[in-house]
Amino acid sequence: MSDTATTARPRLGRDYWKLLSATGMTNLGDGLMTVAVVWLASALTRDPLLIALVALTTRLPWLLFSLPAGVITDRFDRRLLVAWMDVGRFVVVAAFGVLVLVAEDGLPTPEQLASGEGAPASATLLLIGLYVMSFLVGCAEVVRDNAAQTLLPAVVDQRLLEKANGRLWGVEVTTNQFVGPPLAGVLIGLALTVPFLFNAGLLAVSAALLFTLAGTYRPRGAEAGTGRIAWRAEIGTGFRWLWSHPVLRALALLLGALNLASAMAFPLMVLYTQDVLGLFEGWQFGLILTGAAAGALGGSLLAERIIAALGEGRCLLGSIVVLGLGFAVLGALPVTPVVWLSGVVSGVAIVVWNVITVSLRQRIIPDHLLGRVNSVYRFFGWGTLSVGTLLGGLLVAGLEPALGREWALRLPFLLAGAVHLPLLLFAWSRVNGEKMTQARAEALERT
Repeated sequence: MSDTATTARPRLGRDYWKLLSATGMTNLGDGLMTVAVVWLASALTRDPLLIALVALTTRLPWLLFSLPAGVITDRFDRRLLVAWMDVGRFVVVAAFGVLVLVAEDGLPTPEQLASGEGAPASATLLLIGLYVMSFLVGCAEVVRDNAAQTLLPAVVDQRLLEKANGRLWGVEVTTNQFVGPPLAGVLIGLALTVPFLFNAGLLAVSAALLFTLAGTYRPRGAEAGTGRIAWRAEIGTGFRWLWSHPVLRALALLLGALNLASAMAFPLMVLYTQDVLGLFEGWQFGLILTGAAAGALGGSLLAERIIAALGEGRCLLGSIVVLGLGFAVLGALPVTPVVWLSGVVSGVAIVVWNVITVSLRQRIIPDHLLGRVNSVYRFFGWGTLSVGTLLGGLLVAGLEPALGREWALRLPFLLAGAVHLPLLLFAWSRVNGEKMTQARAEALERT
């Protein structure tokens, strides 16, 4: 535990600011990738299914490896796990950036893509490389993100978790969604390889910062695992712990359904921006994404006040309503300013949801189980991303001959919005302030 946690008036402390800086570096890189990866894919193919597969290869690791990642997080120094995963991502992204540099001159022209001509060999190689890079980076992110969330309670006093999480989310969304996407559009204008190489440099700086965190960050408590890993038993412990807590179980299932709905639509946003909104420049696509970033930044600054004013239960239910309406608006009213403003409101809802649910998990899950229970939570909550991504790509590819390009791209947003109504009904009696207060009180009794 950092020494800042024992002071009479707790402060976030030097190690927290290092962690915050590393978070900013990696999320700026992730924001660059948000645009660079799909923009490169759209320069290689116009097939919505092939483009959706890029997102699928990034998200499939959450379905495949989130549970083992939780066991690993509860066995090893969490600081080192986060740092070494950034080193691994640096190597993969840098290597792919070099591949893009070598193959860029052989990319098909827009006219060739529009005419449906066969892709040059260099374009096919680059698309395969994009799938491989996305999958490997996704595998590293599974371990990194799970370990990073379990790391925070060892860095700051528990009384500061909402404040610490709020600032982390503020930096994350500012760099990931507000700065990264439009910057990627500018860098793409220089050369397609630049965002990838720039991201590699950011990952190297992040790893260096994380290695300098003071102390050790191994799981604490008498029941922390040692010796040989019994994978099935230890994963089962995490499953049973989460499933026995009704609030966390409901939140995990809700997050899974919300992410499935989102994944049906969002990976196709690059084609929606180009073929529905009529915006064909990389910086314009990045600018569209800054709507959600602006809302998320505002949400990170106001989350504590919003939660205090409305209560946790109302905030979570309100987030479901806002997100559903946001998707419906994109499907029903594809007007650029409206799309941007919808992103602003949705961004606020996303951050408020995350601040409440992440802080709750960090408070009520015992430290020696935090990695495993978090990984089970993310298995349900994030594992559905790959399913939703595949469904969205298949939906557009299957419906385009009958509905035309524009309506085939709008329909996933309308369906994603409609899904939120039954989710609201499911959440109504299962997720409220009284139940969350009770869960925190039971956690205090166990300590």
